[in-house]
Amino acid sequence: MAPEPAGRPADLPDAGSGADELVRGEGGGPRTGLLIDWGGVLTTNLFASFHAFCVESQIDPMTLLGSFKSDPAARELLVALETGELEEQAFESQFAAMLKVEPDGLIDGLFAGVAPDTEMLEAVRIAHDSGVRTGLVSNSWGVHRYPHDLFSQIFHGVVISGEEGIRKPARRMYELGAERAGVPAERCVYVDDLAFNLTPAEELGMATVHHRNAETTIPALERLLGMSLLAEEKVS
Repeated sequence: MAPEPAGRPADLPDAGSGADELVRGEGGGPRTGLLIDWGGVLTTNLFASFHAFCVESQIDPMTLLGSFKSDPAARELLVALETGELEEQAFESQFAAMLKVEPDGLIDGLFAGVAPDTEMLEAVRIAHDSGVRTGLVSNSWGVHRYPHDLFSQIFHGVVISGEEGIRKPARRMYELGAERAGVPAERCVYVDDLAFNLTPAEELGMATVHHRNAETTIPALERLLGMSLLAEEKVS
């Protein structure tokens, strides 16, 4: 995930930690395809929203965030939700019991603080309109919260885990992203906020950008794509 805004709680994990480089795979001329994650890249930070939910619900944030790392049962629930094997209501019921909270509206509550990142969305739109082949590659917590009406405006192809029955970091997610964008994998840039999701893309020959915020990601994409992604410069 991207870094938290000013005032970030000290116990909120930094998804940027552990990444050695912002960009990998530079060189070889401008890339012609852009594949990108949704939550935490084209939206505001998911962990910050999860943290706010925990505070409001009087849950230790590390109980929630740590459960997916240390509790195999919670991990299995997450995988089943993201691959579409488990319906949202069933996930909410089982995960709420682990957290000792009410299940109704649990996912909506966790994502209540998530909003579009307008700078990143505009950069993708400019790339798309300038001839770059663009694609979404996203792990989902249900599929109905995505702004599907926007997708045809900014993406040539869409890969959502809950619709495919697989999830990142499965190699096939990235292959499908390139196929649906209509560009060879080795001509793509892939952007994600989680470092471990970048590795399969790199193995396919993609350049990668570890997203922390728009201020660092957009200049990196401009270098890799060989174009300006600033709205005012495109207009002029």
